[in-house]
Amino acid sequence: MTATAMTGDDVRAALGELTDVLAPLTRSDAARWDAPAGPLEWSCRETAAHIAHDLLAYAGQLAARPADRYLPFDLTVPPDAGPAEVLTVVTACARLLATALDAAPPGLRAWHHGPCDPAGFAAMGVTETLLHTHDITLGLGVDWRPSERLCRAALARLFPDAPEAAAGRAADVLLWCTGRGELDGRPRRTSWSWRAAVA
Repeated sequence: MTATAMTGDDVRAALGELTDVLAPLTRSDAARWDAPAGPLEWSCRETAAHIAHDLLAYAGQLAARPADRYLPFDLTVPPDAGPAEVLTVVTACARLLATALDAAPPGLRAWHHGPCDPAGFAAMGVTETLLHTHDITLGLGVDWRPSERLCRAALARLFPDAPEAAAGRAADVLLWCTGRGELDGRPRRTSWSWRAAVA
């Protein structure tokens, strides 16, 4: 699988997928968002806040460019923030990451378990957004699949040893790679990691 350099535009596209499916679901009973998000122990609301947390962390890494650690800061979303408010925070953090990616020269390196390039941070942001949107839709009882193009690009960048995805099956492979299902007789993974660091 050939790696595709992902960019801020891909993060914006993943955010668009998230908001298209989840924003309408914030207009009904907010208590639905207290349900577990698919296979996770977090609620749907907590999972959305986690997306925001990771996107902001990636943006911070790109901005500060630490070589050997994560920055000692965190995002806190108040527990009384409703689903629509949490999605607004996700939107803000995704746009911050996309803007940081737009400004980052390709040769930039920042820490993520080793030196990581901007394309790696973009791929991680896209993957976090797509996977956890899928988790949330499962928790809310909505049938949704992430886009083929974004899943294929994320696989190529973060999971170079992933099984080849047949046409229309990139989402299945990405879900399998991250322990979210079986794939063509392969059992569900119980542990996994992606490869974001580069030389």
